Amino acid sequence: MIQIPKPRARYACFNDKHVLISGGGKGMGRAAALLFAQQGARVSILDRDEQASQETIGAIRELGGKASFHKINVSDVQQIDVAIGAAVAEFGSINHLFNHAGVVTVGHMHEMTEKDFQKIFDINVKSAFFVCKNIVSRMSAAGGGSIVITSSISGEHAFPLECLYNMTKSATIMLTKSLCSEYRTKDIRSNTISPAFVRTQHGLKEIEDFAALGQAWDESSLKATQLRICEPEEAAEAVLFLASDAASFINGQVLTLDNGWFA
Repeated sequence: MIQIPKPRARYACFNDKHVLISGGGKGMGRAAALLFAQQGARVSILDRDEQASQETIGAIRELGGKASFHKINVSDVQQIDVAIGAAVAEFGSINHLFNHAGVVTVGHMHEMTEKDFQKIFDINVKSAFFVCKNIVSRMSAAGGGSIVITSSISGEHAFPLECLYNMTKSATIMLTKSLCSEYRTKDIRSNTISPAFVRTQHGLKEIEDFAALGQAWDESSLKATQLRICEPEEAAEAVLFLASDAASFINGQVLTLDNGWFA
């Protein structure tokens, strides 16, 4: 059952705008897709999970919104370009990008294989680079837009058992800053959200994998760090704000969503 956000104040800046979300089928991506649609945006989802994505599309249409799904392997550059082209053909120029697609790998560094390395860098870094590469070309020609990229607190704080994940999330933060430095004169803003543990399939699996290796993240552990687990809708609200005109002078920044853990 998909949780549909409660009616809320509208950001007029999203009305009839086109939002592209990579990894928008479930979790934070789904929550963001629903919120953008509630604001009147047309939403295109790039994802490999067809069932979850179609459920999200159905929920958006129940809200009276417009949405489309494009099934892709986000680490395949040709599929990225074809899918974005199809999204533009359907809904017009892309005004906002939420680059969210990603995976996590938990394990001891000395046990990681080349296959593990390649998979996580392909999905977390390569896909982000080539989705953004395609989008900034289009946004530059169309007069600007906004980009929000999902990183993690692991991008700035080295967590044990997540060496590869830490490295990829650090790379996405630098991608954000690089986009800002090169394209801000084209009226393109790029910012990052860096969440702590979020109640998604991705986040809960991460906690399970930590526990299997003896690193417990039970309720008491969360209470001692981020007080409670973050809800996907809370993270999506941060994405919505950074993409909106309310954040018009915020560029190249990392918004940490950890409830004060590292403060």
